[in-house]
This record gives sequence, structure tokens and C-alpha cells, in this order.
Amino acid sequence: MSEGRIKSFKHHGRDVAEMRRRRTEVTVELRRNRKDEQLLKRRNMPVVDDEDDDLNALLPITNIQQSLAVLVQKAQSNEPGEQLLAVQHARKMLSKDKNPPINDLIKSGIVPVLVACLASDSPPLQFEAAWALTNIASGTSDQTRAVVQCRAVPIFIKLLSSPHDHVCEQAVWALGNISGDGPECRDYVISQGIIPPLLSFIKPSTPITFLRNVTWTISNLCRNKNPPPPFASVCQCLPALVQLAQHDDLEVKVDACWALSFLADGPQNQIQAVIESQIIPYLVPQLQNPEPKIVMPALRTLGNIVTGSDAQTQVVLDNGILPQLEALLSHRKENIVREAVWTLSNITAGSKEQLQMVIHAGLIEPLIRVLSAVSSDAISRQKVLVSAISVVRLQDTERSSLGCEQPYCWRNSRASQLPGAAECHRAHVSSVEL
Repeated sequence: MSEGRIKSFKHHGRDVAEMRRRRTEVTVELRRNRKDEQLLKRRNMPVVDDEDDDLNALLPITNIQQSLAVLVQKAQSNEPGEQLLAVQHARKMLSKDKNPPINDLIKSGIVPVLVACLASDSPPLQFEAAWALTNIASGTSDQTRAVVQCRAVPIFIKLLSSPHDHVCEQAVWALGNISGDGPECRDYVISQGIIPPLLSFIKPSTPITFLRNVTWTISNLCRNKNPPPPFASVCQCLPALVQLAQHDDLEVKVDACWALSFLADGPQNQIQAVIESQIIPYLVPQLQNPEPKIVMPALRTLGNIVTGSDAQTQVVLDNGILPQLEALLSHRKENIVREAVWTLSNITAGSKEQLQMVIHAGLIEPLIRVLSAVSSDAISRQKVLVSAISVVRLQDTERSSLGCEQPYCWRNSRASQLPGAAECHRAHVSSVEL
């Protein structure tokens, strides 16, 4: 779109780029104010409580500090059976359903001992130590850093080449937790070379629980924006993610689609890479999926793509997103409605032909019905919904200048008569004049 074209497309003196910027700010604030829908970290919990008398006899001391000191000592024993039993007991303490003593164990000095066990020649000891460290890394950032600072990441990367699947899977899980802590840990894990061995596990023979952990870990490698991951590294995952997004397993599909949404949330070169992966023809039909857990990341991916250039937005339009958006405007899940409105508002910030497509698809009045349903206490919802009403609020002269065939005057529209529409309209006027 030429600079002159952009400057001629205005809403109350704001051009297209400014409109997109304001919607992005609203979206960021909206998402900060609600809990993320994808877990960043996961603790490995046993199916049953497998404490036994032998383990209880291992630590007869009732004082926690003394007990943990004995545990650390035994975890360094030269007697393999005693060492394994101690490490296993530490793992079980960390697998408690409520209030696992992560800080107490860190203070006891057991983390470097567990990391040393990762480098042993015993697969059972490697597995138990990896499980214990996985659960420590599932905690706070400080707890995760305690694992990283003991140089566990390079050893976990080496364990990805273990001939024992259960050891490999536990190493993947641990690296997923570390990557999910934030950009610094994520980039460190990437720099240690996790991506090639991780992608090697994506094959038909991989057990489904293992594949779920692999997919979730990839999504953590792709997430976070401040700063974003090195795209040259994570773009290696695109072909695999396209394959995983079409997997039969719902959990695999969901995490793969979230990863795609993270990769599409960036500059136009990243968006183009996602488009060229040929995932859009698959994602658009997923907006009809009865499972909201797959609709949300699929919609987020498409919504991120239409923040790009007009040409990139057109690819999504050509794949038939508009009828799907109409249905999503009345979805039972409020967060999906918000995403649909955000996506639609970015489409209407495109070319005049794209704006005309929205009008011809009959999406204006469904949009206003959503806006009119905003309750007075739904502040976070109103912020994002009001950002989209700009398409409806254009005066006849403004829309005529865009070349629209049928000017849509707010004052004379049936939509303006809907309950609550006037309040939403006034809210929009106030917001754009701030």
C-alpha cells in the first residue's frame, strides 16, 4: 500500500498504521489482564502415591533440615542402590500435589547433586534425577534458575540422544519447563542446540505422551516477545509444526497451533514464512471445530497474519475466513468473540477492496450486536470491542471517498437502533478523542 493511499484512509484523523497500532496496544493490554490459556510450565505428577516403608525408613529424622542433609549425603553415596533410593525419594518429595518443598530442597544443596546424577551411566538414576529437576524447574523463576545455574541444560541436551525413551522424554520435559520461564532461559536453551534433536522425535513411532511433550516444548521455544526468539532458529520448526497441527491428537494440535500463533506474531517476514508453510488452508476450517481449545490458537494465528500487509491479509481472505468470523461473533466463549472482533478490525484496516468484502459478507450488523451486548462491568471486553466499531462509525462522505458501493451511515443504520449500540458508539467517540 503506497504512503499516499495509507494517508488517505483515515478515521478521525488517524491513518491505517495508527489504527493497527492502537488495536495492538489494546490487544496487548487485554491479554496481560487475563491468564494465559497455555501452561508455560508443567510438573510431572505420579498417577498414584507410591511412598513405601523403605523410603520412609530412609529418613527417620523428623527435623526437615537434618533430614534433607542426610538425603543429600545419601544421594552422593558410592552404593548405587542407596543413591538411587535417595534420588527417588527427593523426586517423590517434589511430586507432592500440594506445596512441594522446592525451596527447602534447593537450600539443602541437592540441585548440583541431581545434575551430577544426570551424567551418570545409570539410566534409572538419570531418569529419577531428571524428573526431580523437571519439578524444580516447574516452579518460580528463581527456582528454575537454580537448575540452569548448575549447568543442567547442556546435560539435558545430551540426554536427548539417550537410547532410552523415558530418559529422553523426561529431558524434553525439563527443557520445556526451563524454556517456558522466559526469553532469557528460552534463548539459552536454543543456543545449546535443542532444536535439531527435538525435531528428530517427530515421527510415527514416537509414543503419544512423548510427542505431546515435544510439541509443548517447541511451543515454549517459540513464545514470548520481549525479546522474541531468534527467528532463524525457530523457523526450522515450521514444517514440523504444520505436520503436528494436523495430528489426530487434540493436545498435540493445540500446542502446535499456539506455536504457529507465536511465530506469526511478528514482522512481515515472519508472517510471510508462516503463510508459505501452507498452513492457512488448514487453519481456516478449524474455526468451525467444536473444541474451543483448537479454535482459539487457530484464530490467534490467523489474527496475527492479518496484522501484516494487505497482500498477506488477502491470503487469509481468499481462504474464506469471513463466513467463519460471522459464526465466531456469536460463539459461546467470550475470549473467542474478542479474538474474532480483533481479527475483523484488522481486516477492515486494510485496502478498500478488503473493507468492501467485509461489508458484502454482512458482518457489520453481527459486529454491532456483539458491541451492543457489552455489559457495563465488562471493561476489558469493551476496550477491544470498541476498537472495532470504527468501521461502522464512518460518515457517508468518508466511506464514499473509499469507493464503497453502499455508504454505511451509522446514524441511519438499523444497527444503531440495537439496544446498547448508542452507548458503545459514545464510548468509541470518547476513546478516539483521548
